[in-house]
Amino acid sequence: MTTAAKYAEFAAREAHGVSPTYERLARAVSRDEQVLALLGTLPPIKRQPNLLFGVVRFLGGPVEDPAAFHDYTVENWPAIEAEMRTRATQTNEAGRCAVLLPVLAALPQPLALLEVGASAGLCLYPDRYAYRYGDHMIGSGEPVLECVATGVAPPASVPDVVWRAGLDLNPLDVTDSADVAWLDALIWPEHAHRRARLQAAAAIAAAEPPLLMRGDLVDDLPALAAQAPTGATLVVFHTSVLYQVPAPRREAFAEVVRGLPGHWIANEAPDVLPYDALPNPPGAALYNVLALDGTPLAWTRTHGQKIIWFA
Repeated sequence: MTTAAKYAEFAAREAHGVSPTYERLARAVSRDEQVLALLGTLPPIKRQPNLLFGVVRFLGGPVEDPAAFHDYTVENWPAIEAEMRTRATQTNEAGRCAVLLPVLAALPQPLALLEVGASAGLCLYPDRYAYRYGDHMIGSGEPVLECVATGVAPPASVPDVVWRAGLDLNPLDVTDSADVAWLDALIWPEHAHRRARLQAAAAIAAAEPPLLMRGDLVDDLPALAAQAPTGATLVVFHTSVLYQVPAPRREAFAEVVRGLPGHWIANEAPDVLPYDALPNPPGAALYNVLALDGTPLAWTRTHGQKIIWFA
């Protein structure tokens, strides 16, 4: 798929109905030969919309007006390029815990959580957040993660987590203002509720930081998993991470994680982690597939705002 096509697809499948600003901007970039040519100087994995838009926001550039965005990007390309080459899309959306919760709560307790592609580790605290599934509330305090759940009964309580660790090529520190600023820049412009959620979740993580290891998801996963306490169910999980990993490494990762004790929860796009058979997706929007130990269970939206259980 060409870079232009990727931006057009992002506008139609990810941003449509979710972020009018990014939908408009992505469509404009898909037709902007000058910006596309600049993006063409980057490795393919570095050309993605979320990374470009996040970097421009991080540097203080405009994203609301496509013409102003074009001018800023062309005039400031050396600075933008440098950031895009060194940074990665590390959206650390705590809301994703809402679609993981039904699976986590059903596993043998207590849990030892290990997140691959953990960023700052905000999804390692599913036991500390509150949840609202329609009229059903679970937990208390802030943030409250709202999710539309279809075909699955919300769990009765949050899981019991006794150990939490994360693996990332570039782990972020919620006590570092620059790292939190990067996480904030990755949140889409209209999503004030997600900014408030980030601050609340970051405060929880800062009060009790998780074990975050810099490392590779294949080479370094077994050693970190071996640190999980005995007597707890090891759960290796990841959400919207593997699209940044070359296909051969994804296959190697799957082989490694299947060989570990415990369970594996994957929440990835269906073309990134394919399965033999899936029901038709519920619409044209981009959905992930939630799976447990290689068995697909549900469609989910990428920020955790909806889960549709397979019949």
